Amino acid sequence: MGNVSKTHRNLALLCISMALAATIAAGNFNRDVDITWGDGRAKIVDGGRGLSLSLDQYSGSGFQSKNYYLFGRFDVLMKLAPGNSAGTVTTFFLASEGPSHDEIDFEFLGNSSGEPYTVHTNVYSQGKGDKEQQFRLWFDPSAAFHKYSIVWNPHRIIFMVDDIPMRVFNNEAASGVPFPTSKPMRIICSLWNADDWATQGGRVKTDWSKAPFTAHYRNIGISGRPCGSAAACGSGVDTFSNEAWQTQGLDASGRNRVRWVQQKHMIYNYCTDRPRFPQGIPVECRRSRF
Repeated sequence: MGNVSKTHRNLALLCISMALAATIAAGNFNRDVDITWGDGRAKIVDGGRGLSLSLDQYSGSGFQSKNYYLFGRFDVLMKLAPGNSAGTVTTFFLASEGPSHDEIDFEFLGNSSGEPYTVHTNVYSQGKGDKEQQFRLWFDPSAAFHKYSIVWNPHRIIFMVDDIPMRVFNNEAASGVPFPTSKPMRIICSLWNADDWATQGGRVKTDWSKAPFTAHYRNIGISGRPCGSAAACGSGVDTFSNEAWQTQGLDASGRNRVRWVQQKHMIYNYCTDRPRFPQGIPVECRRSRF
């Protein structure tokens, strides 16, 4: 009976993995991104289906989308550098240009061997962030590819892992909370050394004897209206289409999943860091999380 159950579980996991890959198989790194830095440490592979970033003691590497987007859904499969990754940061985020920029962050902070990565999320609007939430994943992100997604529409931002929502940041502009709604953003991904702060506040440094560190990206998926430049996006949302991301929120199942992630896997929440806000917690923290 145990073997039958195990077989069913393995088949289910295989089906899930195949489904995740299939849902974002349309993207192509040759078509959709430019390698922006790294002097050969970033490489597009498998005919554009994959891309690797490497970090050594001389440099990291990175890439960005060719187009800007004003709202959309952005997916990628990632497999992080294995082993002792202390001091390294692997990223998948959206960012606009300029000093008062907007930004939506997924950052993966490496750790010593045997310790899990810390997933750092943040939202910037008009150049101001300070909205950090951090998590420990329920799997080893260096052992296999997993899907990471950012949904950004005029109503909310949703961070997802394997289609499981882990964080929602609602548009509370009516209450005076800045929300990114007007500045087109690019997708940006990078692997770089941040051992002055990334692991245990900088106490654990990068072990360069383990270099090069390599992260793998696969099957980038972009669902949004592309803009040829930061000034050419118009209103962003295409009123003639009916793509789910334009109004995507959480149903009861999604709200339960967010609660599960935040209760079991959240390790830092700016909303509960009262010493940081002696004048009172931010306005958005006083309202419903969902």
